[in-house]
Amino acid sequence: MNIGIPVELSGDNRLALTPESVALLVESGNSVFVETKAGDKIHFFDEKFEKAGAKIVFAHEEVFGRSELVVKAEKLTEEEVDFVKEEQIIMAFHHLAVLPQETIEKLIEKKTTVIGYELIEDENGQLPVLYPTSEIAGQMSIQIAAEYLKIIRGGRGIVLGGIPGVPPAVIVIIGAGTVGRNACMAALGAGAQVIVLDRDINKLREIERLFQKRVITSLANRKSIEKAISLADVVIGAVLIKGEKSPHVITKDMLKLMKKGSLIIDLSIDQGGCVETSRPTTPQSPVFRVKGITHYCIPNIPSCVGWTGTLALNNVLFPYVELLCENGLEKALQKSYALRKGIYIYRGIPIHHVLEKVFGYKAKKIESLL
Repeated sequence: MNIGIPVELSGDNRLALTPESVALLVESGNSVFVETKAGDKIHFFDEKFEKAGAKIVFAHEEVFGRSELVVKAEKLTEEEVDFVKEEQIIMAFHHLAVLPQETIEKLIEKKTTVIGYELIEDENGQLPVLYPTSEIAGQMSIQIAAEYLKIIRGGRGIVLGGIPGVPPAVIVIIGAGTVGRNACMAALGAGAQVIVLDRDINKLREIERLFQKRVITSLANRKSIEKAISLADVVIGAVLIKGEKSPHVITKDMLKLMKKGSLIIDLSIDQGGCVETSRPTTPQSPVFRVKGITHYCIPNIPSCVGWTGTLALNNVLFPYVELLCENGLEKALQKSYALRKGIYIYRGIPIHHVLEKVFGYKAKKIESLL
């Protein structure tokens, strides 16, 4: 199979595969096309990919033109959608629910197969490719919180862990999934006081068990969220509904309950954000303020630690890429439940229910097409 690894036009610093994985794919008889300088920011230079057997290409469009399978970190940009070939397979963190309908229409017209890392789900209900990305985002959120609580960053001037006689920061985490658990772990490690809210009582029980009752937990509803954010120095939004747009659990009106200079880190922003006032930001301009509250809303936080993010993504993604290369698309999907769950669009046919719910396309079951 011909596999393409392009530069991420969105500015994401990650790659989906490392030179070591490229070498394994080439040894198995595949051809890998890597766009020049794709890995420079994380010190995976062209020479490493060439040594692994990859072919370096010098035009972004050429990577798409020479590949049957394009393996990305971030979703397609509007420009890249025009580069997609007929019946091409595109793997990435797509988050189609927040893309323009025009983009979806083009992918359908080109009979594209769109596989979303965020959808790949094993038989135990786990999300193996999303998991390490969520681990990184959760841990990174506490490093970000420490920085933006500084006065020079417009914060309240608080040390996360406090000192004797001075209370620590109060960190409120909404969502007790993988992101929330990792944020909780890092926040406790820094000495902060932590409140975790979720609608699932079993997830809250797990939080209490893991952290030995050092965390305050509460069922998430409007009243409990209002009370918690009124106490918070930092609010971390970690709400995930797989494949769908995140609901707004904090409204614009609720911001008036928060302390001036406090911080919101919306880790759900790649799926639209769980705070009504959130909008995507960039590493170059990561924050904005609404009603005196700082909002940090970078959609791809793991990109900020691109070397770690690349290795983490590669470790869990490579087996699925290898399966596709060894078996072809149809047989790979027949063999892998997890890969079938990752399909948004199969050869131009809408599969995932979000395409029906958000865009009105009639979705089909992938099993009926294999």
